[in-house]
Amino acid sequence: QVQLVESGGGLVQPGGSLNLSCVGSGFAFSNFGIRWYRQAPGQERELVAGISATKGWTHFGDAAKGRFTISRDNGQNTVYLHMHNLKPEDTANYLCNAFRSEWDYWGQGTQVTVSS
Repeated sequence: QVQLVESGGGLVQPGGSLNLSCVGSGFAFSNFGIRWYRQAPGQERELVAGISATKGWTHFGDAAKGRFTISRDNGQNTVYLHMHNLKPEDTANYLCNAFRSEWDYWGQGTQVTVSS
């Protein structure tokens, strides 16, 4: 059974940091690119960051550049999103997406709330 499970969300004050994790199982995780998306109520889903399967190439959405980093540990079937200098506009449900060719898997997300 294919699963992607996100964790690490929560409530954080503006300027704070959070580290999100995405753990995959039931498929060849190391062969899949991984992307983080986020979606706030009433808004379109937005690409946050992505990392390639084996070479570790990364890319970031405009909102994440300079503040977020992404990394992966294929031995642990895990991708991490390290978020720094968080802003209230970063509040959203953060979802993990594994993709390769015609395969496309999604997790349920982890909620991040940035508020004082």
